[in-house]
Amino acid sequence: MTPDASPYDAVLLVSFGGPEKPEDVVPFLENVTRGRGIPRERLEEVGQHYYGFGGRSPINDQNRAFLAALREDLASAGVDLPVYWGNRNWDPYLTDTVRQMAADGITRAACFVTSAYSSYSSCRQYRENLFDAAAAVEGAPVLDKLRLYFNHPGFVEPAVDATLAALAELPEHAREGAHLTFVTHSIPETMNAGSGPEGGAYADQHLSVVAEVVERVRQETGARHPHALVYCSRSGAPHIPWLEPDVNDHLEQLHDDGATGVVMVPIGFVSDHMEVVYDLDTEALATAERLGLPAARAATAGLDPRFVATVRDLLLERAAVERGEDVARASVGRWPACWDRCAAHCCPNPREDRPALSQVGS
Repeated sequence: MTPDASPYDAVLLVSFGGPEKPEDVVPFLENVTRGRGIPRERLEEVGQHYYGFGGRSPINDQNRAFLAALREDLASAGVDLPVYWGNRNWDPYLTDTVRQMAADGITRAACFVTSAYSSYSSCRQYRENLFDAAAAVEGAPVLDKLRLYFNHPGFVEPAVDATLAALAELPEHAREGAHLTFVTHSIPETMNAGSGPEGGAYADQHLSVVAEVVERVRQETGARHPHALVYCSRSGAPHIPWLEPDVNDHLEQLHDDGATGVVMVPIGFVSDHMEVVYDLDTEALATAERLGLPAARAATAGLDPRFVATVRDLLLERAAVERGEDVARASVGRWPACWDRCAAHCCPNPREDRPALSQVGS
């Protein structure tokens, strides 16, 4: 039977965006930090991370590959919907994409955001962006953000397999007692405290996924590896507390404690973003090498067919909900499947109160 995606007539991939050539870098960073008063000198300093990779972020190429895989997945399953792509901070900009969707006659689209967890920067800010894009386009389609998917099997199972594969890369003497270091993007402590409908969701959702991966690795290997959730990519002022420990400080501590080896699992990222290829593959692996600590980095979900198929599952789940049907929501770990529409107080904007899409009562 052909899957029923109605009332949706399109899928919209929503992502962060990134520079594609050296002259894009500072303008891109200005977009990212607009309204935060960060001086240009600091942006140029951060830009060195991009210049080390030719001034090109990997994220847009990853999204192009994901789009191709998603279109193939939907077509193979008999879901005949166009798939669009819009970014928050770089071309193709979200508003331009929504304008194209309106011109194409799209009436209602399900929006998949390349960020899996609750927080202002990873959820509500995208909902604000979607609201702004729809408000700026005459005749814009109705846009529904699909639910958070950090605990969807299609995201978690690739992380389990990637962790097992990275463990196998370690030298045999380092493998059995290796520590699993789960890494995500740091955010201000106040942002974490406000995340989710009851607060603290950002860190707690990660910890739920960590526990699930650790247990599944134990089931495969017979060993419960020591593990921790750590952070990377802190970018705030020094006097503002952000979530810690930093991954490099954690590696230093593991070395001091006599760890035999470490696997870094980028559990906070869906593909090899700049935070992965620079913060982990460049900085953190250099730290481990300097310490003489055997280290391997697990793969992100990326183009894993199970992760690509997660979009289709979330699309058909939400479509059934919108048609008033009962539906089973896939999830693993101690968090249940998340809500479709966020509470008004969920993940508040730290600077101003702005309207956001996919909100209860909106």
